[in-house]
Amino acid sequence: MNKLIIFDCDGVLVDSELIINTVFAELLNNLGLNVNIEDMYENFVGYSFAQCMVKIEKMLGKMPPDNFEALYRRETTKALEKDLQPVRGVKEVIDQLSVPYCVASSSSHDRMQSTLGITGLLPYFEGKLFSVKDVSRGKPYPDVYLHAAQAMGFEPSKCIVIEDTPIGVEGGISAGMTVFGYSERTSAHELKTAGAHKVFDKMERLVDFI
Repeated sequence: MNKLIIFDCDGVLVDSELIINTVFAELLNNLGLNVNIEDMYENFVGYSFAQCMVKIEKMLGKMPPDNFEALYRRETTKALEKDLQPVRGVKEVIDQLSVPYCVASSSSHDRMQSTLGITGLLPYFEGKLFSVKDVSRGKPYPDVYLHAAQAMGFEPSKCIVIEDTPIGVEGGISAGMTVFGYSERTSAHELKTAGAHKVFDKMERLVDFI
């Protein structure tokens, strides 16, 4: 089958969303914002850090402190190094793939190198990591997906995107790609509403779809 599988990273390959957003919520509460983990998933998950900073500025009515990004990166890195695991079943799925695959993520290259390295997944994706830092617009724009497809030598219509957030699904659809929504930690309804062609809640099922 002449297809390219494009994986999101956080929440699809590495089980990082809850860890990152627990730390993120604590930092925002320290700034005076009253947010919980549900607020984080609704407002921040799937967005690039730059997009999140714009949202935080609007919520605060002012710029966050100059050291906020450095503090966020230090504290999330510490938490990830302690607790991060690969998404359950994803290694087994990758081992069974007989088609090309890559990553297109809202994370930076440094963060992907770190999280995939911690979980032992980095060897699968060396030279196949694409970040919103590589393009001018983040998700839900299609730019990072189109960049990944072009770099890997595939037309958008030949790509299958695996995403766990509505904005990620929207971006994949806007790119003209088939999108499968992974719903183990996200709302299946929201993924379907965003346009996902299929929704699944166990990573092992992905092999059957592909």
